Amino acid sequence: MDYAELINLFLLTLLTITGLAIARMRALFPAVMLTGLYSLLSACLFVLFDAVDVALTEAAVGAGVTTILFLGGLALTKPEEKPIRKGRATLALAVTLSTGALLIYATLDMPHYGQNNTPVQQHPIRAGFIEGTQHDVGIPNIVTAVLASYRGFDTLGEITVVFTAGVGVMILLGAGRRRRSKHDA
Repeated sequence: MDYAELINLFLLTLLTITGLAIARMRALFPAVMLTGLYSLLSACLFVLFDAVDVALTEAAVGAGVTTILFLGGLALTKPEEKPIRKGRATLALAVTLSTGALLIYATLDMPHYGQNNTPVQQHPIRAGFIEGTQHDVGIPNIVTAVLASYRGFDTLGEITVVFTAGVGVMILLGAGRRRRSKHDA
């Protein structure tokens, strides 16, 4: 096992431990903080898989905006969740385990990460990107050229989503301050 695989395994172990800790939490504040940590660990894993654009989106939306929204919602609720009835907890566990098993089953026939004989590696357009990026776009980094030029509208959409989420959080936080100041007066 090489160094990169060891780091990936370590991050996956941390993700599993964090996910289990979130599921076991009864206090909502630590659960929200652990959810932000889970998103941050996911972003680190995306960076290691060379999906930097996905990692940035996960860090901004998952660890940043979502955590702020959860904290804003937590300010409006009680600090602990209501106890779940026995039957509902069993049903939730069954649905979660069956969904996880289905997802694992769906990934069993996927090629291993980085294999040269995968469909994406065999597609003829790949060679065009590798050979023509410098000439077509003038950017030496292929990933940057693809994101900024060939997939420009997709990247614009991602930026719009992150910006809209940020504006939504600012509006929600501002509305909470205005509501409190009216009650204080």
